[in-house]
Amino acid sequence: METELSRKLGVEHAIFGFTPFPAVAAAITHAGGFGVLGAVRYTAPDDLKRDLDWMQEHTGGKPYGLDVVMPAKKAVDGISEADIEAMIPAAHRAFVRETLAKHHVPELAEGEASGWRITGWMEQVARGQLDVAFDYPIKLLANALGSPPADVIGRAHDHGILVAALAGSAKHARRHAEAGIDIVVAQGYEAGGHTGDIATMVLVPEIAEAVAPLPVLAAGGIGSGEQIAAGLALGAQGAWLGSLWLTTTEADLHSRALTAKLLAAGSGDTVRSRALTGKPARQLRTEWTDAWDDPAGPGALPMPLQGLLVAEAVSRIQKYEVQPLLGTPVGQIVGRMNSERSVQAVFDDLTSGFERAIDRINRIAGRA
Repeated sequence: METELSRKLGVEHAIFGFTPFPAVAAAITHAGGFGVLGAVRYTAPDDLKRDLDWMQEHTGGKPYGLDVVMPAKKAVDGISEADIEAMIPAAHRAFVRETLAKHHVPELAEGEASGWRITGWMEQVARGQLDVAFDYPIKLLANALGSPPADVIGRAHDHGILVAALAGSAKHARRHAEAGIDIVVAQGYEAGGHTGDIATMVLVPEIAEAVAPLPVLAAGGIGSGEQIAAGLALGAQGAWLGSLWLTTTEADLHSRALTAKLLAAGSGDTVRSRALTGKPARQLRTEWTDAWDDPAGPGALPMPLQGLLVAEAVSRIQKYEVQPLLGTPVGQIVGRMNSERSVQAVFDDLTSGFERAIDRINRIAGRA
C-alpha cells in the first residue's frame, strides 16, 4: 500500500490512523502506518508534553503526527473560559439537570473534577498545544475544522512539517489549497466525529480533481483493505481511519460498557448530532443525543458553548456507565467493529483485504 505520499513520509503503508490514545498511535506507526495523535483532550500543556515524550520513546524513530482543532469560525474570541461559561443560558443548564435526573445519573463526589472539559475547541488552547508540539519531530499537523491560521501553517512549514486539513466538500478543499495546505483529507458523511453531508464515494473523486496535484486522503466509512483500494482507485493517495481503532486492545476507553456498545452496534446505530460540541458530529445514537435533537428541547448551543455545557454531564454518564445515555463519536464503520483486536491484527486484515481487492481487479482486467 505504498503511494507517493507514503514514500515521502517514510511509511510502509498509506494508512493514516487518527486516535486520541498514544498507545494506539504508536502501534499504528509500528505496524507500518502513520499514527496521528488527537490533541483536543489535552487542556494542560504538560499533559501533552508527557504523552509526546512517551510517543518519542515508543515509536522507534518512525514518523507520527498530531491533530488539533482550530474552528474555522469562532463562536467567541479573546475572552476567558469563565466569560464563555457565563454565556450559557440558564434554560440549557436546567435541561441538562433534568435529563440527568430522569435517568438517575449520580452526582460526582464532592471536590471531584469533572474530567475532560472540551476547551480544546478554543483556538487559544490549540495554540498552546502547538507551542509544545513544535518541540517534537512530528511530521504532520492536521486540523479537523477548516484550515489553520496562516501563521500556524507558516510555523509548521518552518519546522519541515506537512499540514493537512479535513474537508467535507470540494469547495472547502479548494479553500484549503488556497491557504497553503499540503494534504486534504476528504472526509465523507459516514465518518465519526465532525462531518459534512456528502458521502465518501462521491466526495473523494470530487476533491481529488478539485485540488490536484495536492495529495488527498480518503476518510469516512473505511474499515477494510478493499475500501482502501477503492479510495486509491478514486484518486486518493492514502486512507485516514479513526473509528476503527476504538475497539483495539491498545485503546483506553475507560469503560467496558462503552466498548460493549461499540461491539454490538450496527452501521445504522449512529447519528449526526450537535449534542456533544455544538457542531454536527457522528456518534452512537443514545437517549442523550435524542434529547438534544428533540425539537421540543432547547437545542444545542454553538461551539464551544455546548462542549462546556455538557462536559460534567458527559463525565458523569461515562463514570457511572449509564447505559441509555452512554455514547462516543464513531462512524458508520462501527458495524464492522465486532471484536477486540490488536492494532497489528487490524493492519494484517487491512493489508490482506487490499491484496484481495487488487487481485480481483487484475482478474477482471485480464492481467491475472
